[in-house]
Amino acid sequence: MLEHLPARRTRIRVSSTYVLAGLLVAGIVWQAQLASAIDARLRLQTALTMFVGVFVQAIPFLVLGVVVSGAIAAFVSPALLRKMLPRNETAAIGVGGLAGLALPGCECGVVPVARRLIDQGAPSSVALAFLLSAPAINPVVLIATAVAFPGEPGMVVARFAGSLATALVMGLLWSRFGSPTWMLPRGGPDHCVTGRTRAEVFAEAARHDLLQAGAFLVLGAATAAALHVLVPPQWFEHLATQMLLAIVVLAVLAVVLALCSEADAFVAASMSTLPLLPRLVFLVVGPAVDVKLFAMQAGAFGRRFALWFAPSTFAVAIVCATVAGYVFLGGAR
Repeated sequence: MLEHLPARRTRIRVSSTYVLAGLLVAGIVWQAQLASAIDARLRLQTALTMFVGVFVQAIPFLVLGVVVSGAIAAFVSPALLRKMLPRNETAAIGVGGLAGLALPGCECGVVPVARRLIDQGAPSSVALAFLLSAPAINPVVLIATAVAFPGEPGMVVARFAGSLATALVMGLLWSRFGSPTWMLPRGGPDHCVTGRTRAEVFAEAARHDLLQAGAFLVLGAATAAALHVLVPPQWFEHLATQMLLAIVVLAVLAVVLALCSEADAFVAASMSTLPLLPRLVFLVVGPAVDVKLFAMQAGAFGRRFALWFAPSTFAVAIVCATVAGYVFLGGAR
């Protein structure tokens, strides 16, 4: 009887690692053909130069952020943050938001940490404030912003203020209007990395974040290059004169692109024909709400929560970024 049973097929899971390796091999094999095709087209040369410039500038900060994120996943427990929280919920929201300075991480790493904080008894409003602040105000992101915008220290201060304000306002709004019933009960998907030892957790977290963030960095650099060569300069000039329209367009672009917060400043810096204020909105909205984060939050907290949280965060981030821009950038620059 057993000999008639069909053999079980072993499925090979095609992960991002295999895709990256395949692209590298293809690039090496066909490098001559690719080089000749690029040399024959001036616009393609310009696009490639823009792509390489954005990518090379951002990659050191991306690697640094990945190392920090992996170290936090391996050596810092959410229980440590919970012990530091004041009993007053409003004060705890402030501490949770400022904790993003000390506990940086990518969006993928922060979502499960926020889930674990809630599961360990921390107020959900505090966990959400941390969720929004950690990818946006950590030192790696702020240093990358300073490098991407040399001579514009106001951009660093405005990004910090706008992102922190977004985190605190959303935490306060959730404490006032949110309902725990909108969230999935404990036991939902809350782990982004696996591993039995700290070294294994560090390696897996770093590998996961590098591949995910690197993929979005490539997407962002390619988008910046495409915008530079495909979009007529007159469009950017017109958009630069329509401040409200520019703010809305770049906010939506931040949601769609879903860039890594450790590299998005270089993409924003490449849009040099636009004023600083819309680009600031791009930098504040991106780490707070995008298509990738929406999917992750729906999985970790529930779709009902995500349907309330994402649009609210989008509106609050635009307002906070705009106010911060007018305060620290001297208006509509």
